[in-house]
Amino acid sequence: MGNTLTYKILQAHLLEGTLTPGSEITIKMDQTLTQDSTGTMVYLQLEAMNVDKIQTELSVAYIDHNTLQTGFENADDHAFIKSVAQRHGVLFSKPGNGICHQLHLENYGKPGKTLLGSDSHTPTGGGLGMIAIGAGGLDVAMAMAKGTYSLTVPKVIQVELTGSLRPWVSAKDVILYVLQQLTVKGGVGKVVEYTGEGVKSLSVTDRATITNMGAELGATTSIFPSDENTQKYLTEQGRPQDFTALAADPDAIYDETLTVDLSQLTPLAAMPHSPDNVDSIRHIGPIKIDQVAIGSCTNASYTDLMKVAAILKGHKVHQDVSLVISPGSSKILSKLAQNGALAAMIDAGARIIENACGPCIGMGQSPKSGAVSLRTFNRNFKGRSGTLDADVYLVSPETAAISAITGLLTDGMNSGRDLPAIESVDFTFSDQFIVYPEGTNKENTPVEMGPNIKPFPRNTALGHTVEATVVLHAGNNITTDDIMPSDSRLLPYRSNVPHLANYCFEKIDSQFSARCKEAGSCAIIGGENYGQGSSREHAALAPLYLGVKFVLAKSFARIHRSNLINSGIMPLVFENPADYDELAIGQKLVIEQADKQVQEAVILVKNQETGKVYRTLSHFSELEMQMILCGGKINSIKGA
Repeated sequence: MGNTLTYKILQAHLLEGTLTPGSEITIKMDQTLTQDSTGTMVYLQLEAMNVDKIQTELSVAYIDHNTLQTGFENADDHAFIKSVAQRHGVLFSKPGNGICHQLHLENYGKPGKTLLGSDSHTPTGGGLGMIAIGAGGLDVAMAMAKGTYSLTVPKVIQVELTGSLRPWVSAKDVILYVLQQLTVKGGVGKVVEYTGEGVKSLSVTDRATITNMGAELGATTSIFPSDENTQKYLTEQGRPQDFTALAADPDAIYDETLTVDLSQLTPLAAMPHSPDNVDSIRHIGPIKIDQVAIGSCTNASYTDLMKVAAILKGHKVHQDVSLVISPGSSKILSKLAQNGALAAMIDAGARIIENACGPCIGMGQSPKSGAVSLRTFNRNFKGRSGTLDADVYLVSPETAAISAITGLLTDGMNSGRDLPAIESVDFTFSDQFIVYPEGTNKENTPVEMGPNIKPFPRNTALGHTVEATVVLHAGNNITTDDIMPSDSRLLPYRSNVPHLANYCFEKIDSQFSARCKEAGSCAIIGGENYGQGSSREHAALAPLYLGVKFVLAKSFARIHRSNLINSGIMPLVFENPADYDELAIGQKLVIEQADKQVQEAVILVKNQETGKVYRTLSHFSELEMQMILCGGKINSIKGA
């Protein structure tokens, strides 16, 4: 029986445990990445560990989220991250260099390596044949401090690709189709591994688009083999020495298989307000649009933008449409400027904005009230664009560009236009935006901390009895955007949890924060897939600050569950999902002998008002039990 590529790489990095699905293992972590939205917490936590030297082969701190500097807050965060990076031997990527995942793909990703990032779209690196995992900031800080990461061994889904894509159909349509088939919770506890003859027809940047949005499946990560196309891409980026051929064994056994015939796919769109709400553009129809946004870590590669330039060239953006384009990296923008593609975009009426995450995270370019916005991004959660009543559709760059011209959601296959082939080009390794930590260390490099940077909240050890008031009864698929909104108004305060806590759950219940402060000790009731979306640990830290002791839900998204445990908050699962309907805001819940029960598979939660006792499942590993008992990972490390 052969091995999957996933298990081959995990086995090569295995330090503790066995590769049995559902068991806990510890692996060597080769690389880490952070971005500035989550990075301040990562580096505050790294400092709290009093680490002398990081243990990874490479760690990079990217500035790509909070680049809109309307006050001192973002600039102060950047200075703080830069100073800690210099102290600990971390490369620092200055604002303007580009988006972390695109940059890491271009400059540092290597087939067969492991990568942990404080951003949920870190699996982009799977396009190069890496095991690249998104995680909470504390897990990334730990990976830097110890060079290791512990996880539950995932099952492996095989997505077998056959055929090849037709013109106007792209990698974005592939992952949208997979999302349509598997849903946003279909990848939880699993790795998605792509195989088959169809793989050969996809470039590395095509593959990176697909693995990037594997995060929307809830998957641990996604991965492609490393082959001739991988070698070609690395050679183009000026680092052919980093290539290693990697693939699953021919007789590898998978837990599930989904077969996708690429030749049968048509242009697709994810409709509001979920990445798995997918239908064909032909079926959705030619709806009128107001805005088109092209870019993000999903679709801002050189090839993507060259296709956009080719479609726009000689045409004019529709008078009712605002088109904004954000290249993925400074290297890409420079090449577009050199070859005339940038001029073609501007001449068509496009607005070129900074190489950064920008509109994808609600940092500028919010559409007008009630607008229809087409975006080549990875998420279309309600309000994420910065406009609560906007309808956001996720589409490919080709669909976005042709629709910007027509003013309607347009299926390019029916446009009567041919798409020119995009020739590959060679890039020169560029580090003009990189600050190397040469000659600096912990002793001679002070930390720069502005007034907006506050200490991260710490929990206390689990008590014998836990009493909590239900402060929220939430529905299914609650996102981290719902829990802790991320937009231009709040992003400057990502290093200030006390301030952010005032806005926790504000999109769902504007009284949530006040209710928590009145209750003192709180519990949240959630539905299926609670905490899906971003890796931001602020969605755990803000509830921690407000006194949340446990979340009782039908199921949890992987990263958010880990973040809750890292913060000492218990994520509990209904043994009987029907119990969810019996609980209400204001009810008092109690867990007696909590410090004993947490070590059991079933934890009993009593409703003090009705007297009913609910059976809940913990699924805690030994390490997770220890963290819950101590009041979080930092306390566990310090023995507090």
